[in-house]
Amino acid sequence: MAITDKLHLAYRLFDEANGQDPNTEEYKGKAYPKEVLYAIRMTDKLKEFAPNASETLLLAARCQHIRRWEIPRETYEMNRAGYLKWRQDLKKFHAQKAAVILRGIGYSKETIDSVCILLEKKQLKKNQDTQTLEDVVCLVFLEFYFESFAQKHPEEKTLEILQKTWRKMSEKGRSAALALPLTPESLQLVKKAIGE
Repeated sequence: MAITDKLHLAYRLFDEANGQDPNTEEYKGKAYPKEVLYAIRMTDKLKEFAPNASETLLLAARCQHIRRWEIPRETYEMNRAGYLKWRQDLKKFHAQKAAVILRGIGYSKETIDSVCILLEKKQLKKNQDTQTLEDVVCLVFLEFYFESFAQKHPEEKTLEILQKTWRKMSEKGRSAALALPLTPESLQLVKKAIGE
């Protein structure tokens, strides 16, 4: 889909919001605010995975983690219940932040509601756009964040996370995952997790 002026403006405002992230990540010799780099990776991966994605899906991918650092994981109990509560609160937080920006640009209530449904991961496996967004989230995690995750956790935990990730993905997403430029070690872990 062509980038409209309104979509381009939304990207710019999302990136400005994420540009205040105090956490940085270096990629190809350049330092980025962490959530700006994540947003760019989400947009690039969506274009590659679903080149005809709707404007709603393009918007949701770009603001998937908007201002995530404002709700740190360590402010919740460090157990499964705390993790799940953190994730649920984040989804609502991202939807609220995105809605304010989109309203300010003049997007319709229908479009904003659709973006919020995607950010809150509603109707996974039923709504095609929600599933596509989830596939892209998983692909970005596997390509750019999995290796460092695996180095910090025991293999048992890593395999469990991979299996959960795999369950969330469509067959198209799984095929794309196996074609990612993973290190041999990462690919071996993925194959072990999915029983290949």
